[in-house]
Amino acid sequence: MRILLVTRLFPLPTNVARGTFVADHAELLRELGHEVHILNVLPRMMRMNEARRSTMEGVSKTPSKFKHGDLNVNVKRHWEFPEINFLTAFSARSIRFDWKPDLIICHTIWPVANTASSLAKRYEVPWIAVVHGHDFDVGLKDHRATRIEKLARSADKLIVVSNSLKRFDAEVIPCHVNVEVEWKRPMKKFRGIFQKSKLDILFPSDSRRPEKNHLLALRVGEELEIRGWKVGITTLQQQPRTIVWDRMLAADICLITSKRESGPLVAREAIFCGCPVVAVDVGDLSEWMEVYPYDVAKLADAIEKTLKTEQKITLPDRFSFDSVKSQWNELLESL
Repeated sequence: MRILLVTRLFPLPTNVARGTFVADHAELLRELGHEVHILNVLPRMMRMNEARRSTMEGVSKTPSKFKHGDLNVNVKRHWEFPEINFLTAFSARSIRFDWKPDLIICHTIWPVANTASSLAKRYEVPWIAVVHGHDFDVGLKDHRATRIEKLARSADKLIVVSNSLKRFDAEVIPCHVNVEVEWKRPMKKFRGIFQKSKLDILFPSDSRRPEKNHLLALRVGEELEIRGWKVGITTLQQQPRTIVWDRMLAADICLITSKRESGPLVAREAIFCGCPVVAVDVGDLSEWMEVYPYDVAKLADAIEKTLKTEQKITLPDRFSFDSVKSQWNELLESL
C-alpha cells in the first residue's frame, strides 16, 4: 500500500528531536511492508519567531525536500493566521505527486487535516486522523473547537494515543516504546547516602514549554535541598534521542510534572532505561503506575520513597512494538 503521511510534526534537519513519535510511526508502517512518503506542512516564519515557540525551532530554515533516514520528506509551506483555516486546504491544490496514494494518514488535526482531507478527496482514498493531545486537550476548548471536531468526524478513522483523549468514536492505538536494546537496563537502585548525597533529577522536557510545568519541578528540588539533598536538575531540549537515553541511564530519578500530556512517552522510555519515575496524574500514567498530586511536599516524599524502596514497574505489553504493529496492521487491513 502507498501511504502518504501528512503531518506538522516531523524531525527536521536542524531539530531531530521534533516529532520523533511520527517518524517512529512511519518506520512501523514500513515494517508492515508499505511504501511511505512524508508531507510535512509547515508555516512560513522568520527565524526570530522560533524563539517565541520552542516547538517550532528549526522550521524557518527547513528545505523544501530532505531525507530523514531512508524516508523522503517533502515540505509544503503555508501562511498561517489564527482565525483562518482555509489557507492550508487551499495550499493542497498545488501539491502534486508522481504517484497516487492508497491511503492518507494525518498526524495531528489542526491545521494540517485540512490538507489531508483535501488530498483524500482529490485522490478518492480514505484518510486517518491521529491525535496526540493538543487538538483535543487545547483545541476543543478554544475558538477552533467546531472546526477541529468537524475534521475529526470527517476522517474515515480517528485514532487517539491514550484513553484520556478518547472522543468521537475514536480507536485507541498507543505510541510504541522505541528505545534501542543497548539502552535497556533493569531498574536501578540508589547507592548514595539517604538525604546526604547528590541527587540527579531528570526533568525530561523543554523547560521553555509552559505546559511542562518546570516551576513545580524546581520547587520540588528546593524542598529536597531543605531536607539535606544536594540536588541537580537536568532538562532536555533538542537533543538527539541517544543523548536523551544516555541521560536517563545517568539520572537517579525522572520527575514528570506536566499539566498536559497524552502519554507521556518519556516515562516509558525512562523505565525501559531503568530510571525510576515519579509523576503527577497526567495522560495515561495512572492506568499502569502510581501517580501523585501536584503538591511539592508529596512529590518530594514520593521521590524519597522511590529511592528507598526501589521502584517495581513493568511496562504494559500494549506499548510494545509488536502489539502496536499488530493493531495498525488490523486497522489498515480493515480499510
